[in-house]
Amino acid sequence: MKIAFLLGSLNRGGTETLLLDVFCNAKVNNLNAIGIYRKTGALEVEYVNSGVSVFKLSYNKNLINYIKNLRRILIDKEINLVHAQQPLDALFSHIACRGTKIKTALTLHGYDYNDKGLAKSILSYIIRQTDMNIYVSDTQREYYQAKFKLNPLKQKVVYNGVSFERLNITHQMTLSSNHQMTLSHQLSTSNKIRNELNLSPETILIGTVGNFVSVRDQFTICRFLKRLNDNKIDFHFLFIGKQDKKMPQLYDNCINYCEQNGLSNKVSFLGSRNDVPELLREMDAFIYSTDHDTFGIAVVEAMAVGIPVFVNDWGVMREITEDGKYATLYKTRDEESLLQQFMLFLQNKPAYQAKATEAAKFVREQYSIEKHIEKLKAVYKQLVISDERLVISD
Repeated sequence: MKIAFLLGSLNRGGTETLLLDVFCNAKVNNLNAIGIYRKTGALEVEYVNSGVSVFKLSYNKNLINYIKNLRRILIDKEINLVHAQQPLDALFSHIACRGTKIKTALTLHGYDYNDKGLAKSILSYIIRQTDMNIYVSDTQREYYQAKFKLNPLKQKVVYNGVSFERLNITHQMTLSSNHQMTLSHQLSTSNKIRNELNLSPETILIGTVGNFVSVRDQFTICRFLKRLNDNKIDFHFLFIGKQDKKMPQLYDNCINYCEQNGLSNKVSFLGSRNDVPELLREMDAFIYSTDHDTFGIAVVEAMAVGIPVFVNDWGVMREITEDGKYATLYKTRDEESLLQQFMLFLQNKPAYQAKATEAAKFVREQYSIEKHIEKLKAVYKQLVISDERLVISD
C-alpha cells in the first residue's frame, strides 16, 4: 500500500510541521509514501531530506496540465490512496483519479468560518466526494458532520502527533523506581533566550507559540500582560510566531497595545524561530489563547516539555487536555480569568509543576507521532481494502 500526500506550500506552520514529522518517521513506522507539493517554502530542504521522496508540481495557471501530470505521477508511482491536506488538493485528486482505483482522503485541519466564494464552494462539494474525511479532534468532526449532514461511516478522527525526538524529549524523561516520570527540564541550565534578551534569572519567563492568524487570539494575552504588569510581577513574555500577510493587523494590534501600555521592555516579538523546543524548555510557563483552533500542536508540544500550560476553555482544548486535567483552563477572551489562574500558579508552583509532569507523560502516550502514523495506517488499510462499503469503526 502506497500513499501520496498532497500539500500546498512548505512554509512553517502546524500542518507542514506535522507532515514533516510524519515523513521523517515514515520508514521506521513502515509507511510507504511520497509527497507532492505545489509551492516551495522554508521547510523545503527539510522535506527533501526527510527520507520520503517529494515532488514539486506547480500548476502555473495551467490547471489541465497540472491534473494530467498529477495523474501520471500517481499511476507511475503505483499509488493506492491520495491523502490531501486541503480541500483544493482533494479536488485535484478527485479529478485526477477518475477512472482509476486510487482513493482520496482529506484531512480538515481547520474550520470553514472564514471561507468565502470559491473556497466555500470547493469545500461544500469535495467534503461529500472524498472516500474519507479525517478530522484532528472529535469536536471538529461533530461540527462538520452536523453542518454538511455527512455519512458518519466516512468521517474519522485521527489526533495530530508530535515527534518527541524532534523536541529532544526522549532523553529529557526518566522513570523513577515507583514508575513516576520526572523531567530533567527542572534542572536545565540552558539560558539561551535569557542571555539573548539580557534577562535576570529571577524574571519569570512566559511565552506562546503560533503565527498571528485568525484562529488565534494573542490580543487577549496582551491584555493579560497589562494586568500582570499592573500587579508588579517581574516577567518577560515571548511571542513566537510571524505576522500573517493576509491579516497583518492581528500582529500590529498586539505591537501597538504593548507599546501604548508600557510593556515594550517586558514583551519580545521573536517572529518565526527554528529553535522552539529549546525556547519552550527555558520557559517557566506557557500561555495559549485560541479563537477556533482544531487541535493545538503548540499546546501539546508545551505540555510534552513539562512546563505548566494555561489555555482557554475552547471545546478542542477541553478535549485534548481532558477538560483541564492536564492543563489549566481559563475563560475564553477573559484576561481577568487568566490572571486569576496565573496568580494561583505563582503562589503554588510545585503543585502546578507536578501537574505539568503528569501532563508530559499523558501527551507522550496519547499524541506521539508513532501513534498518529499507526492510526493513519489503520484508516488507509480499511479504505484500500474496501470495495463497495466502508465499515470504519470509531
